[in-house]
Amino acid sequence: MKYEQARWTDDSEELYEPLLSEKHTREVEVESDLPDHLIRDSVDLPDLSEPELARHYTRLSQMNYGVETGPFPLGSCTMKYNPKFADDVAAHPKAATHPERPASTRQGTLELRYHLQDVLGRIGGMDAVTLQPPAGAAGEFTGILVAKAYHQSQGDDRSEVIVPDSAHGTNFATAAMAGYDVVTLPGADDGRVDMEALEAAVSEETAALMLTNPNTLGLFERDIEAIAELVHDAGGLLYYDGANLNALLGRARPGDMGFDIMHYNVHKTFATPHGGGGPGAGPVGVCERLAEFLPDPHVRKTNGGFEEYAPEQSVGKVHGYGGNWLVLVRAYAYIARLGDAGLSDASAKAVLNANYLASQIDYDIPFGPFHHEFVASADEDAADVAKRMLDYGVHPPTTKWPEAVPEALMTEPTEIENRRSLDQLATAFDAVANEDIDTIEQAPENTAARRIDQVTAARSPRLSWQALDEE
Repeated sequence: MKYEQARWTDDSEELYEPLLSEKHTREVEVESDLPDHLIRDSVDLPDLSEPELARHYTRLSQMNYGVETGPFPLGSCTMKYNPKFADDVAAHPKAATHPERPASTRQGTLELRYHLQDVLGRIGGMDAVTLQPPAGAAGEFTGILVAKAYHQSQGDDRSEVIVPDSAHGTNFATAAMAGYDVVTLPGADDGRVDMEALEAAVSEETAALMLTNPNTLGLFERDIEAIAELVHDAGGLLYYDGANLNALLGRARPGDMGFDIMHYNVHKTFATPHGGGGPGAGPVGVCERLAEFLPDPHVRKTNGGFEEYAPEQSVGKVHGYGGNWLVLVRAYAYIARLGDAGLSDASAKAVLNANYLASQIDYDIPFGPFHHEFVASADEDAADVAKRMLDYGVHPPTTKWPEAVPEALMTEPTEIENRRSLDQLATAFDAVANEDIDTIEQAPENTAARRIDQVTAARSPRLSWQALDEE
């Protein structure tokens, strides 16, 4: 069999090929008992030494930017540093227990799940928590399914879910996927819930109001108790989107505000990795009257230890087994390491950092006072501003959203940044704010990849290097 160097194409010597000088071709004889039609005459494989391979991937990694490289102030994303001790805890050999082992042989994992249910409930002011949903969006969907099951158990087939126009897009999608009509709620002039509009929207068809607090402008809903009363008086439930819980840790609890259901974004609030399509977790907490509708299985304490059980009117399973176990281990490790005082300190620093950074930049910030994040308004196209910030060695904020702010730059530095890195961010913001439009529109200039044709990339994506020969 002939082993050949890997190539972009088979018919051109001119096309670029990575590491061409580090590859060569060799032929080997291979005997096989397989039928002839299953045997290939040649196969393309790289033939590299270990140092060559290590250098190649190191070069690639240096082209990337992450929270371990520098500030990552994506608004509403809460891009925290993921502490390595949590990875060590999750990698402990005793954490690798198969979920189908008898309960008597995995009491340790059941106990951890029980205590994580309990601590998340206490943090959010909820009476019961499920750990099963595999992401924040899946937690949203689970929470609305619980709301739907509750109303149906009351013989009340409601048809609408109210969602503020500044809410995360997943809120609208969740309500629609659960079979509800979405009622979009406009914001008031101050960026918060418009109480008159809410009064007009709430009816006997209202199953739930989905609300983020602080909202996506970083503003605390000062009328939250009146909002809860209005929804509850109509027989609806109040749902808390946990995206911005990092601003409240140890200082306020959604359950105390009147929320009936909430989901926790452990990748935001409790420093587990952002999945990017990989494993995640989106636990859901509920008040006592909704506990019997939580997914199966749930964990409870018995006289002799811990056991899994199915709640009486469970909505069923929303993921395999008890959820993404090693993600949950990381979340529990983070909470246990910080403790009550550490969690409270995290929220204080998150709010302090956002307000300090905002005070140092030249862009206008139309809404305030804000908590853990703010939304500045760019003088130019926000996407161009973001691309230019890359040239200053920092990651830009979220752009173009929420739409209440023209050319929005939604910024959330989190509690992990010190004053030096915040000043670095402010310098990048202000440098771009004072540049001419031609310079901004040509950016980025110093990155591994330059400006791309985003429309073509979205409409005609090339998902394989083999497509390069289609030029």
